[in-house]
Amino acid sequence: MLQHFAKPAWRRRAIGLAWIGLLPWACGAQAPSAASATAAATVVATGAAASVPAEIPAERFFQYPAILEAKLSPSGKKLALTTSKGGTRIGLVVLDLSQDYKAMRTGTFTDADIVEFDWVGDDRLVFSVVDLAAGGGEDRRVAPGLFSAKPDGSELRFLVKRHGKAFITSGNSFDRALEWNHRLLKVPLPQEGVLPDEVLVGRMEFGDNSLESLTPLWLNVRTGRTRDADIRGTPPRVVDWLFDSKGEPRVAMTQKNGRVAVHWRGPGDKAWRQLAEGDVLNMPFTPTTVDDAGNLFVKFSEGSEGYGVLARYDFEKNQPQTPALVSAPGFDFNGNLLLDRAGSRALGVRLDTDGEQTVWFDPGMKRTQALIDDALPGRINRLSCRRCGAEDMVVLVRSFADTDPGRLYLFEASSKRLQLISPVMDGIDPKQMARVDLHRIKARDGRDLPVWLTQPVGHKPGQPVPAVVLVHGGPWVRIGHWQWQPMEQFLASRGYLVISPEFRGSTGYGEAHYRAGWKQWGQAMQDDVADALLWAQKQGLASSQACIAGASYGGYSTLMGLIKQPELYRCGVAWVAVTDPFLLLRGSWWVEDDMNSTARQHMLPEMVGDVEKDAAMLTANSPLAQAKQIKAPLLLAFGESDLRVPIAHGERLRAALREAGRPPEWVSYDNEAHGWRMQSTQVDFAKRVEKFLGQHLKAQP
Repeated sequence: MLQHFAKPAWRRRAIGLAWIGLLPWACGAQAPSAASATAAATVVATGAAASVPAEIPAERFFQYPAILEAKLSPSGKKLALTTSKGGTRIGLVVLDLSQDYKAMRTGTFTDADIVEFDWVGDDRLVFSVVDLAAGGGEDRRVAPGLFSAKPDGSELRFLVKRHGKAFITSGNSFDRALEWNHRLLKVPLPQEGVLPDEVLVGRMEFGDNSLESLTPLWLNVRTGRTRDADIRGTPPRVVDWLFDSKGEPRVAMTQKNGRVAVHWRGPGDKAWRQLAEGDVLNMPFTPTTVDDAGNLFVKFSEGSEGYGVLARYDFEKNQPQTPALVSAPGFDFNGNLLLDRAGSRALGVRLDTDGEQTVWFDPGMKRTQALIDDALPGRINRLSCRRCGAEDMVVLVRSFADTDPGRLYLFEASSKRLQLISPVMDGIDPKQMARVDLHRIKARDGRDLPVWLTQPVGHKPGQPVPAVVLVHGGPWVRIGHWQWQPMEQFLASRGYLVISPEFRGSTGYGEAHYRAGWKQWGQAMQDDVADALLWAQKQGLASSQACIAGASYGGYSTLMGLIKQPELYRCGVAWVAVTDPFLLLRGSWWVEDDMNSTARQHMLPEMVGDVEKDAAMLTANSPLAQAKQIKAPLLLAFGESDLRVPIAHGERLRAALREAGRPPEWVSYDNEAHGWRMQSTQVDFAKRVEKFLGQHLKAQP
């Protein structure tokens, strides 16, 4: 059984690397040859405290990344990148590694950004688009579509239409495209003797704001023709699938009336068999991966704290095998198996505990990881390989740290050459960024409470500084990771200690921690947030000056913090915040939202509260009902196109606070939804937060 091992003490030293600049390629210039790219660039990372400039511009923290995603082609001879370099839109660029890194522009549009892509063989890519300049509200009107092209941009074909937006509508290929309610499901791995022309797409059927069925089809990316996938005998209302590397459907997940079932059809099976059934909140396991040998890998909870583990499924006993293959004590298993190209064996496993780590089973990959970790110490180095283990193996390395958004490298096994392709973001100096650490403390009732701290440069225990308690949304998610995150880094750059508690109800730290937050909005969950601040103050990290902030559930928690623990917080910043639990739970004829009946009938009553049985509890923990108790300065922000937490939540609270004689600062953003997508919105909001905190947090009492 593989168990979690602690993150090593990070070592730091200077290394010499060949530099390959990306910017000229994105502008259409030819890439430098390998020979001309041998000038060494020294990358220095130091743990010593450094003085931070008075003002690092907010724009630098919230810029579009220079590199969003990077993927090697199946042969490892080409590298595709989505990049904002050289233009105002995010485009798709391919580098031919066999021709001195010759750059080819695969796709760039004037009114859309390429955000997701994949290789179909070595000679064609598929990709979808969104309009990042239009804000998140655009998603309710426009589907991303699907397109294909050769690496040099030729033979562009429209495969799935973009719903709700005229987008290059002329030409036969668009006329033959599938309707907008199709999405990419699976790109099979290349198979010997099979022309890599087809991908699997799913035809979606909706009802009551939710997906009711997902039917897979084979789609030829060159011709646009479709054919039926072999799903004979599948039960009705399948909403999710797992496929093997060839694209054969192996797992079908069905859902109806709050009940979920897992169905399996292995290699050689003619019929589907049901493996498990349960209600939407109480499934015995979750399928994660299938391989070509007919193995199914599942995640389930074990032990008193219910930590999630990964196991192979035993079809004879009809249950997950024990002991588990992978466990990470103190954390749920959160990661994936790394299969070889044939999908027939696991090369290793990647998981995220206090930091991301990869454990390789393959000896050759284990040696490669050690070699690269030695060259790039003090960082997390994520390897993606093609022809893994071969003498001519090519490895894409994404190297990142808590103070660095990351850098992309290529490693060639034959020459053992490690080449820097590009930083992920421009203008980020790790020496000026804040360190991130995870602490495990005890809540007032003794529950283990993970708390992430983002500490300003030069900050030391015994030198308390003003703090911002940043409460994550969800709330049923894990938000903390040992990595660079823009809002936390922005606040730390302004001199604040950022405290991010993984309060009960958060996932990633065991089933018991997750379920301990059920029906605890504004109660034990809120006490956890307060306990994180009190702990930081007791440790001499945080001063008595603190504000609370957060989005979505984090915005709700911000409001409840000002209501329940007003002595702790001098101000609050809440955006896209739930203010009325009753509006969230039952909806309204007059307020449009995207909450579906499954959530409202089978999930939220158990996790938040029943509007009738728990009415008194919900009223006592409603920011709207308790608005008169909010006396600290408050900044409220909402998206005018938000369907998850409609702006009515904010408007009703603003009206109540005005009536109480304490109107909040207010801003709303046109065409933004549940979170800020446009860079202009992110920068504007960050500057408003900076000004607000400067007025109410740093001022003397």
